[in-house]
Order: sequence, then structure tokens, then C-alpha cells
Amino acid sequence: MAVTDLQRQYLDAMGIQTWALRQETEPVEETAGETTLKFLQPPVADDWQRLQEQVVQCTACDLHKQRTQTVFGVGNHNADWMIIGEAPGADEDRKGEPFVGRAGKLLDAMLLAVGQQREQVFIANIVKCRPPNNRDPRTEEIHQCLGYLQRQIALVQPRVILTVGAVAARTLLDSQAPVGRLRGRCHHYGESGIPLVVTYHPAYLLRSPGEKRKAWQDLQLARKVAAAAAV
Repeated sequence: MAVTDLQRQYLDAMGIQTWALRQETEPVEETAGETTLKFLQPPVADDWQRLQEQVVQCTACDLHKQRTQTVFGVGNHNADWMIIGEAPGADEDRKGEPFVGRAGKLLDAMLLAVGQQREQVFIANIVKCRPPNNRDPRTEEIHQCLGYLQRQIALVQPRVILTVGAVAARTLLDSQAPVGRLRGRCHHYGESGIPLVVTYHPAYLLRSPGEKRKAWQDLQLARKVAAAAAV
């Protein structure tokens, strides 16, 4: 698939050389794995306003004790793409919005490179409050918060889920495999079998720019499966 001039600009912003991007991702067999995640929250609300109110008021785990505010998620409630990260950081905790700061700017560039604007997608995290010192969320914290994310997925019903980072991928796929082993193919999430593609977290890509080419391949795969789901 040819890269347009506009996409080339966004790829340049990601730090990826255009000449390295002209090869298409190899066709990949889809794997039919479903996850049976369990969560400890009571049944959550069936509409966006009440769901957000529940998140704001949540005190189910200790993460609420030091948050500035919850980070519910942002974007199009009818999005074709749903982007799921691991947990809010310091910038997100201050602003109340996922993926801001340097990592957020890179994520925006990544999405624009495949024709998706931030306003078109829905972006959320596995947990809605910042863990101290930006550590990974603990298992019990994930279990207490996961019901909210599961409800968000059910409300959006995206054509593709893009998980960024190990925590998001392992949680939704019920796996302990590293991102490097989970990326490069299409998984499926939940009873409805929503296509799910795994890629690296933008913060990791900022530290390891040599992996951006693989992230571009993952984005192309996500675009391909989203297009197929639209047919």
C-alpha cells in the first residue's frame, strides 16, 4: 500500500524513515483465541454518563487515595478503533485524559499515519487511576477496575482494538507472553470476537526508536483488519 505525502509527514514525526516502510506487512493467519476475563466490580452502568460517574466515585482499590482525578477515556463513542493502554501517568493524572505529553504526541502521529485522528478513535486504559511512581498496575488493581473497561468496549463495539504495551495486551488476552511474541498477528477479544492487534507502548518507542518500524507494521495490520470488519 502506497504511503501518501500526508502519511509520510506523520511517519517522519514518528521518527521512521519512509524508505523503510514501502514493504507491506506479510499476510498473517488470524488466531481464534477468546478471553474469559473475570472482574470484581459489581455490574456497571449501561450508558456513558452513568458509567463515567461510577468511575469518578470509585474507591474499590487503594489507587484512589492519591489520584488527582480519574482518567476515564476520551474519543468517539462509536469509534471503529479502540486504543487501550496500561495506566495513567503523571501528565494524565493532572489532565484527566489518557496519552498526553510526549507519549501522547507520538501516539497521535502513529494514528495519523494510518488515517485515524485522535477524535475519531476511543482511547482508554486498563486502570483509571495513576499507580504511584508510574509503576505497572497490580493484579488486584486491574481486577477491581476491569469491569469499567469491559463496559466501555461493549458500548463502543469497535472494529479493532489496538493494545499498546504489555499490561494491556496480557490483560485482554489473558496471557503472560511478551509483546514481541503477541504482536504480528490478529487475536480476538471476548464473545463477539473483536479483532485485537498488539503493539508497543509509545513510551517504549521513545526509549527504543529502533522498534518503530515494527510498530508501523502493527498499525498496518490493524488498518487491514478494521477494513475487513467493515465489509
